[in-house]
Amino acid sequence: TALFPLLHSASRLLSFSRSASVVSKANNAQPNWLGVGLAFGTSAALWALLIKQHNEDVMEYERRKARAQCRQCS
Repeated sequence: TALFPLLHSASRLLSFSRSASVVSKANNAQPNWLGVGLAFGTSAALWALLIKQHNEDVMEYERRKARAQCRQCS
């Protein structure tokens, strides 16, 4: 089709072109506090969810273990 040569030439341009953007050196004297806060906040939230889920899983395991022991006794 007529679309294939167009896509092929566009992919060649994209693969061999260089980026015109220039990355400036990071200023460590002024950290991005919003980014730092979001990173630590997200990490803390994920750890809290992980610990909560673990505790729920342990409680479910203990409940099922106790029920299995009661069935063996009777």
